Amino acid sequence: MLRCLDLAQLGLGSTAPNPSVGCVIVHNNKIIGEGYTSPYGGAHAEVNAINSVEDASLLPASTLYVSLEPCAHYGKTPPCANLIVNKKIKRVVVACLDPFAKVNGAGIKMLMQAGIDVTVGVLEEEALEQNRRFITFHQEKRPYIILKWAETADGFVDGIRTSSTDPSLKITGDTANILVHKWRSEEAGIMVGKNTAMLDNPTLTTRKYKGKNPIRILLDEKSETPQTANIFNSEAETIVISENTHNLRSVLAELHARNIQSVLVEGGPTLHRSFYEAGLWDEIRRFVAPLNIGKGISALACTQTPQSETTIGADRLLTYRNR
Repeated sequence: MLRCLDLAQLGLGSTAPNPSVGCVIVHNNKIIGEGYTSPYGGAHAEVNAINSVEDASLLPASTLYVSLEPCAHYGKTPPCANLIVNKKIKRVVVACLDPFAKVNGAGIKMLMQAGIDVTVGVLEEEALEQNRRFITFHQEKRPYIILKWAETADGFVDGIRTSSTDPSLKITGDTANILVHKWRSEEAGIMVGKNTAMLDNPTLTTRKYKGKNPIRILLDEKSETPQTANIFNSEAETIVISENTHNLRSVLAELHARNIQSVLVEGGPTLHRSFYEAGLWDEIRRFVAPLNIGKGISALACTQTPQSETTIGADRLLTYRNR
């Protein structure tokens, strides 16, 4: 199952809105096949693992390990549970159940009704953690929310600026900036508010990392951001939300309806504070740089205890979980 989780990690960022799943097939204590979820629209992990087995005659005497319950419904692809039954695999070990309404135990039931020996719950916590975006999306009916910002050692995210022609404060180093672009490639959407879009004129793409661009989400109640802004260029899709922008639950409900599974919130402290105070966040990724500026725009005061702290170049990265 640890190998399943390693394989599933390879698909993160390309499978949404599907989960990223890993699958391993074992015969006589030897791995004879393995696979992970293809990019959205492609084959699931179980299909790729079964197709990788050179001698299909071994399947009926094999055990299939998978990090998420096999699907039991027709979507972009046929049900994986049907395939496992048809291949007469004798035993299946599952890390965790799939909370998607069309599965949610139906895959396990289908396997057991076919006489397959099924075990559920092996490395369950690790599997739930790996697919926390998918789990949150289906259980909470909203995207998984990550708040991200960088601040100086004395707690500021920027100096005082009155115009977009005033240069923004460069806080973090190159290593941290590349990591942020990697993070962008792993999420379905990236969000900013009107003030950030107009003052910083960000592109919000993965220019510094090879990966897909997230969907850009702009909260702009009066549609004041000019169409010449970088956020409207052709490099990525942009969604503008202009209604109920102060009602974050309404905003997240709209994103859920659009099948956007996760959002990296890169706006300023006002937007971060709105999510934080409403309790509508799942992770915080906070860079603290060895820089003091004396005065400026204050960062959100995060009162939680960090889950972890890492050094990225000269910067500290503190991560938090809303649990």
